[in-house]
This record gives sequence, structure tokens and C-alpha cells, in this order.
Amino acid sequence: KLGGAQMPKKRLVVIGGVAAGMSAASKARRMDKELQIEVYTDENYISYAGCGLPYYIQGLIEEEQSLVARTKEQFNKQGIQVYMGHRALSIDPSDKTIVVSDPQDNKRVVSYDKLVIATGARAVVPGFAREKQWNNLFTVTTIPSSRQIKELMETKNAKNAVIIGGGYIGLEMAEALAAYQADITLIQRPQQVLRSMDEDMAKLVEEHLLSHKVKVKTGEDVKALAGEGSITKVITDKNEYPADLVILAVGVQPNSEIARDAGIELGVKNAIKVNRYMETNLPDIYAAGDCAVGYHLLYEKDAYVPLGTTANKQGKIAGENAAGGRAKFAGIIGTTIIKVMNIEIGRTGLSTREAEMLGKQVMPIKVDTRTKADYYPGAEPMTVKLLVEQDTQKLVGAQLVGGTGAGKRIDVLAAAVQLGLTPYELAELDLSYAPPFSPVWDPVLVAANVAVGKLDKKKD
Repeated sequence: KLGGAQMPKKRLVVIGGVAAGMSAASKARRMDKELQIEVYTDENYISYAGCGLPYYIQGLIEEEQSLVARTKEQFNKQGIQVYMGHRALSIDPSDKTIVVSDPQDNKRVVSYDKLVIATGARAVVPGFAREKQWNNLFTVTTIPSSRQIKELMETKNAKNAVIIGGGYIGLEMAEALAAYQADITLIQRPQQVLRSMDEDMAKLVEEHLLSHKVKVKTGEDVKALAGEGSITKVITDKNEYPADLVILAVGVQPNSEIARDAGIELGVKNAIKVNRYMETNLPDIYAAGDCAVGYHLLYEKDAYVPLGTTANKQGKIAGENAAGGRAKFAGIIGTTIIKVMNIEIGRTGLSTREAEMLGKQVMPIKVDTRTKADYYPGAEPMTVKLLVEQDTQKLVGAQLVGGTGAGKRIDVLAAAVQLGLTPYELAELDLSYAPPFSPVWDPVLVAANVAVGKLDKKKD
């Protein structure tokens, strides 16, 4: 109180209501019970699992509501006021205000003491897809767009599905659409699927897709879409493919324009530049999630690697610091995992291409092994690849492809990369063993021991 009057509450405003935004709001509330917290999002869903959308389309998740972690009402009970269908139009850092429009397009000015920008990213839409409005062209970015894909597959039984893009979303959508017995063509402009992996490992994935009757067309560039209202044909520089449904999955770009227009500095790939405390170059303004850069521990500089895990972690840091804390973001090494047609794929750290880009000489070690004891039912093949930096002998990257049970082993390798372990140290880890889970020598240890053997031979 001041002179008997109640001191006004400090106000935290968050723009964006999915992973980073709601993590920021929740952490700020835990830090400061008195803080006035308002969240503005132009979507009609908040705190939903975007990474679960392909599985909803596939039918593994029956109710779309299952993807929503927490509702507006639950946040309101926490004292976090959520305004859905409200688009932030501009930020005025000098007045510490933002302008928002409500669902009726009424505009109002909202003041803030601290601001967190968590505007996320949007799908890249190339020129050929913007020439007309198509009713069977989709990106997999929101619950409504995913619902439309699901309804089209269920009610119209789209026979020919074309997926443009062979990254994580493209591959997950290949599995999702295969559940409807669609004829699937996956078109990828680069010469391999999964550009974040080495070519030899990506080839294993491609071969698996082909074995499940997915037509994989790498090294093809989509030039045009043909049809009236509905796409009937996808035209590349090499061929034409019939289409009843087209999924566009060629990447995402950060929603950073509102920050740029306010004088906030942008960084890699036009993502909002932040430091390890999620602070922008302007006072009292933070950014987090898919709209922001992340510090890459192996690049030793900022990178743009939009992932749900990173968004939640960065949002938590931004919320804590906006509420008066001083938390520091640990950084990223690009660890990812996906499942495609019953195989599991993981990668962490650097690929060979990234290592070369950074001027690092790496020694590759690749081993073929099994997910479980060979005699145990359900044991499946898996391949592990390690990248060891020759100068330091540290593990700087790892990739794996294999059957059920292979994927989560990438977490052990991620810990090894992040901690800077050598193969000698990795080989000494006391990993668990029982026939239903692993051979007596876990695939991680097999790869580490092969690496040790190679390093010892080089010493000789």
C-alpha cells in the first residue's frame, strides 16, 4: 500500500497460447501469486499438443479434446485470464502497450509491465500453393485443419494422397494416411528424406516406406497444382501425380513480424533473437518457443530448431524471468524422435553435414544390432550410428533407426553428447539388461565399444 491506497498489480501479458505461451503464464503464476497475467491468442484452442495431430488424423486418438492439456477455465481458476480469438496487431515498446483485436474485430489497447511473445510458427506455403484457394490442400498445424483432413479421409475416402515434404511431419502423415488405405506419394525436393540425418541412415527409412507401398520421390521439385477448386494433380519437374488430398509439409517459419515491426531484433531464419534468459534486445520483452532462436550447444551460437520440447522449456524460462527470476536456458542439441510405419527413428547432436559445416572432422561408427535379446520374441533389427570428433574424441552426434524399442535409446546418446562423453566413457555406462528390453550388450554399448576399438587402432 502507498498512502493507504492499494498498489496496482503488475501485469504480465503473453501473446500466444500454446506450448511456450501457456508454460510462461503457468510458471509466472507459480513465481508470483499476485501478478496479473493475461494471455491473448488468435486461436480457439489453447495448450494443445500439436505433436499429436498426426495421430488424431490417423484415428489413434479418437477425441480432439484429448489433445488439449488444459482448458481456458482451468487457467482462469489459476488467475490466468485467457482471451481466445484475440489477435495481437502491434507492440509499442515505448508506451509498453499492445493493440489486440477481438473476434468481432474490435480493437483495444492493453498495457503491460512485462511481455512474453510466444507467437509460434506457421507452415511454409510455397508460391505454387498460393496461386489459388484449394479445398483439399492442408498443412498440419492446428486442430481445425487436422479435423478437416480426418473428415476428408473418413467421408470422401480420398484414394490418392500426395505429401509434399519428407521431414518429420511428412513422414508421420504418411503413416497417418496409410491407415485409410490411401495410395500415398511422398515428394521431397532434396535427394533424401529427413535432411537432419545422414544419407545412409535416411536411406533405411526410405526403404522402409517403400516396403509399405509409399511411393517416395526424392530429388523432385513441385512446380504446380492442377484442378478447379480441388487439386486433381501435382506437377513436378519430372512427373505428374494424381491427387485427391495434398499435405504441405515443407517446413515452418517463425511468426516474428509483430516483433520485427516493434524494433525487436531478429536472428537466424528471422526468428526473434533472445539471449539465454529469453530476453529480447528491448527491456521487459521476452520471447520463447517456435518464434524464437535457441542456443545450440554444439554450434556454440543460435540456431532455429522449432520443437515442442524446446518451446515448453523456453516458455518456462521466460515466465520465470518475467516474474522476477533469473533462470537460464540450458540450450539445445537438436534431439528428435519419430515413429514411421513401425520403425523408430532418433537423432541428436550433429549430422555429418552439420559437422562439416562447422569444420569438425568426425569419425563415423555404424553398427547393426537388435532391440532385444536375439532369442526373445519381438526382437527387431536396429542400426546405430555415432559421430566422434577426431580432435577431442567426444561424441558429437548419434542417429538410430530400428524396430519397436529402438527409439528412446536416443536419450542415452543425447545425454552423452550434451555431457561431452567420449566412447570410452559411454562404453562404461551401467545400462540395464533383461531379454525383453535389450541384448546383454545394449546397442548403445555395442556402438560405443566399436568406436573404442577404432580409436585404439588409430593410436597404434
